[in-house]
Amino acid sequence: MEKTTTAVGDNSKPKEQFVHSVFESIAGKYDLMNDILSFRRHKAWRKFTMKKMGMKRGDSAVDLCCGTCDWSIALAEASQTGNVIGLDFSAGMLEVGRRKVEERKLQDRISLVQGNAMELPFEDNAFDYATIGFGLRNVPDPVQVLNEMKRVVKPGGMVVCLELSKPMKQPFKGVYFFYFQRVLPLLGKLFAKRYEQYKWLPESLAMFPDREQLATIFRETGLQKVESFPLTGGIAALHIGLKENGNV
Repeated sequence: MEKTTTAVGDNSKPKEQFVHSVFESIAGKYDLMNDILSFRRHKAWRKFTMKKMGMKRGDSAVDLCCGTCDWSIALAEASQTGNVIGLDFSAGMLEVGRRKVEERKLQDRISLVQGNAMELPFEDNAFDYATIGFGLRNVPDPVQVLNEMKRVVKPGGMVVCLELSKPMKQPFKGVYFFYFQRVLPLLGKLFAKRYEQYKWLPESLAMFPDREQLATIFRETGLQKVESFPLTGGIAALHIGLKENGNV
């Protein structure tokens, strides 16, 4: 959750390595901590997002920073017959996700790839959707990731980001930041036996753009018809943009 203008290069390596170590260490408790982090609202946020996306039968998608694959699975179920690729740099997270995919017997349509969201190993214009859930704030350069997402979707395809955000109105803003900065790390220590990792989460959000700033970044990458939606008082936000379709 650093400045969106962070350069890609050697300076990004320490953050990549630290974030990788964080998610490797909390993989087994990630789903539980998502409930705590989002006040158990992350499933409702994802359901709202899927409704806004309007996936059709046979649509394809790539899900970046897919973690334990909840969104990858939702995408595959919505498309019914389309192929979905889940990409994450944490082998531990992917292993948890792989078990979920197999339990739902979706391994024939969901492929999991260990890789870097800033350098996607996919061809241009390959997917109908590119999604990233609660991962954009963790990358060294969010602009680079958004450009990669735009690159790999087809003309007219959709780039979708569901992410934690910053409540703007008091008194909820003060209450939430107290919870996020003071209470959350203690809950991480209690439930996941990790304090420093969950102390880092609010620190990373502090440097991440707010909802309006991120919408501006979407537009600056060249995405069209950008929409943003505050969720649960602004503690999260959905951003959607379309890749320009030369045929329209």
